Amino acid sequence: MDELLSGSTSVDLLKDGQIITAKVIDMRGKRLSLDLGPYGLGVVPRRELGFGKTFELGDEVEAMVMDAEGDNGQVTMSIRRAHRDKGWAVVEEALKDGSIIEVVPVDCNKGGLLIDFDGAKGFLPVSQLSQENYPKLSGSQDKSAIADSIKSLVGKPMKVKVIALDRDDNKLIFSEREANQKDSGERLKDFKLGDTIKAKITGIVEYGAFVEAGGVEGMVHISELSWKRVASPEDVVKTGEELELKIISLDNNRLGLSLKQMSKDPWEDEVSKLAVGDKVKAKVTRITPFGAFVQVTPSVEALVHISEVGDGEGSEPEQVFKLGEEQQFEILDINNESRRMFLGIPGSKKSKENAKSPKKDEAKEDKVETE
Repeated sequence: MDELLSGSTSVDLLKDGQIITAKVIDMRGKRLSLDLGPYGLGVVPRRELGFGKTFELGDEVEAMVMDAEGDNGQVTMSIRRAHRDKGWAVVEEALKDGSIIEVVPVDCNKGGLLIDFDGAKGFLPVSQLSQENYPKLSGSQDKSAIADSIKSLVGKPMKVKVIALDRDDNKLIFSEREANQKDSGERLKDFKLGDTIKAKITGIVEYGAFVEAGGVEGMVHISELSWKRVASPEDVVKTGEELELKIISLDNNRLGLSLKQMSKDPWEDEVSKLAVGDKVKAKVTRITPFGAFVQVTPSVEALVHISEVGDGEGSEPEQVFKLGEEQQFEILDINNESRRMFLGIPGSKKSKENAKSPKKDEAKEDKVETE
């Protein structure tokens, strides 16, 4: 300022859009004050600081001139806008070389996280979150609960990769999952198919349970929770519970695990007590377009085809069967190899050979097995 007054030094006037380096001299309230040297005092409003950035007195920062003739002779500046081009340059380079960068989410919605990387605005879809951060919703929750479940990630630094970029369309997509794959792949080398490991349940969804073991994420599918039919994973496991599990797959940098295979398959023991022609009492558990599935033993379900009851294939299953109803059936066929059993109404004239060759829609729709 003294130089300006003395006129001993020629100083070019500031221009809007110009980027200069200045020192932080004050951090009061919702703004930052910068020492612009011969240009006087620069003020950076809070909205122009840039999300997630922290400053200390004496820091030198780059800022863009927004209004060279602001109120009270002060220059209105923007740190956020000064870094906008720099942010795009970094993400473009990260996409080219596949490097991992650190970002901080600024907001979220049910689709994912909103990112502002030094002025380059991007998006991290829910599907691209790591298994650790992926929303663990129960079957009773709808998709609107996703935003609530990932809200805790807003403001927290996370390692990501850039997987799609088009600056002209202002498109920038990040992936936390891709950033974690290399580390997960390395850690998977410590595991082998068939091994038994101890793992902790980290989340439950309608199709199974997420687990963590030795820093590696895994999944126990609902079909691998029990030999019995499972209506909801929450009926079998609880979040935070530690279990002994068997490794059944090592795909996509994730462990595929089984709880049911930690115990003997009860099919043979329970079916060994039954024979074709036996009369059994069973409860209707599911109704399909071609018949009904009934619970014969705690771990064995069987199919009753619609052609075996009522007026045959012209009948509607819902008119013949009622969920939860118990009645007596006759065993028409037992196939231990495919773990299937077929039943009919006692006294039915349908041949057992027909029962051994169920229609395509039966075989395709469901396997009658212990689930």
